[in-house]
Amino acid sequence: MQFMRIVIRIGGSVVASPPNPKLIQSYAEVFRNLRAEGYEIVVVVGGGARARQYIQLAKDIGLKEEEQDEVAISVSRLFAQLLSLKLGGLEWKSIPTSLETVSDLLNEKGIVVMGGLKPGMTTDTVAAMAASHVGAELIVKATDQDGIYTKDPKKYADAKKIDELSFDDLSQLMEQDKHMAGIHQIIDPEAIRILKKNRIKMIVVSGKNPENLLSVLKGEKIGTIIQ
Repeated sequence: MQFMRIVIRIGGSVVASPPNPKLIQSYAEVFRNLRAEGYEIVVVVGGGARARQYIQLAKDIGLKEEEQDEVAISVSRLFAQLLSLKLGGLEWKSIPTSLETVSDLLNEKGIVVMGGLKPGMTTDTVAAMAASHVGAELIVKATDQDGIYTKDPKKYADAKKIDELSFDDLSQLMEQDKHMAGIHQIIDPEAIRILKKNRIKMIVVSGKNPENLLSVLKGEKIGTIIQ
C-alpha cells in the first residue's frame, strides 16, 4: 500500500443532494475497513446543492458573501457530523474547525471527518490544505462524475473522459479562477494551486459507489489521475 495517510473528499453532490442515508452508511463501513487495514484518513464532506440553497436564502435576506459562506460551512459540517456519528457515536460528534484540531484527532482516532473551515475557502481547498497539513500524499475526490471530462458531460454529448492530466492542464479547463460563495465545478482553482505547490496527487472518481475508494487504493486505474 503506497499511501497510508490519505484525504477523502466527498462531494455534497454525492451524499447531500439530496441527502442519501444509504450512501452515508456505506461510506462509514468503507472507512472502518480502511482504518482496519492501517490507513489514516481525513474525510472532507461538502454541502452540495443543499448548501447552495441556503446560500441563496442568506443572499435573499441580505447577508453579505462572507456571511453566506458561513451558512454553507454549517451545512457541510452537518453532513460531516452525520457521517462522523455513524462512524463513532456521540464521542465523534465534534467536527474540527481548524487544521490543528485535525492533526490532534487524526493522531488520536485515525479517522477525522470535517466540513468547511472558514469563509472564502471551499471544501476542495480545505481538503488540499488538510492533506498538506497532515502530510498526506493523496486525495481521492468522490464526486457525481466518474472523472474529469473535456466538457461538462451533462451538457455536451461529445464530452470525453480524461484518464490523466497535469495540474497545468486542469487549470485550463476551469470556468472560474477565483472563489465565490457556492462555487460549483469539478475542482476549486485555489485547491489546484495548493496541490500543485505541494505535489499532492489527486484522483477523481464517481462517489456513487464507495467501493471505488478501495479500487483506487489497490492501484486500479479508474477515474482521472491529476499529478
